[in-house]
Amino acid sequence: MTAGFRLLALDHVVLRTADLARAQAFYCEVLGCTVEKWQEPLGLLQLRAGASLIDLVTLEGPLGRAGGAAAGREGRNLDHFCLRIAPFDAASLRAHLAAHGIAAGEVAQRYGAEGSGPSLYISDPDGNVVELKGPPQP
Repeated sequence: MTAGFRLLALDHVVLRTADLARAQAFYCEVLGCTVEKWQEPLGLLQLRAGASLIDLVTLEGPLGRAGGAAAGREGRNLDHFCLRIAPFDAASLRAHLAAHGIAAGEVAQRYGAEGSGPSLYISDPDGNVVELKGPPQP
């Protein structure tokens, strides 16, 4: 039996944040997202990440309050999410992240939606883990 539909792609991920300006700076200045839409009544800032969205929810807004305590290193909203990037030049990527004061994990071959390829992990200001993944390699 089929579901009557097929999955196409990741549409968006919603992250609760203790400091909206700090989170916006990280996702826009470090990772290159752009502001898509601000929904003030909800405390929801939607950022364009390629074909997908990363939504940031303030803890003070109705959506944020519904989620309970803030995320952090000891209690996260999710394990991690992965952003496909191109090109994946480990040296320049590390230099860019270091210029923003962001520590990066080791580069390793990891399996993702397109197959195995290089990736590394970083953390956003709220402790959410973000995987940056390059193209698949044979």
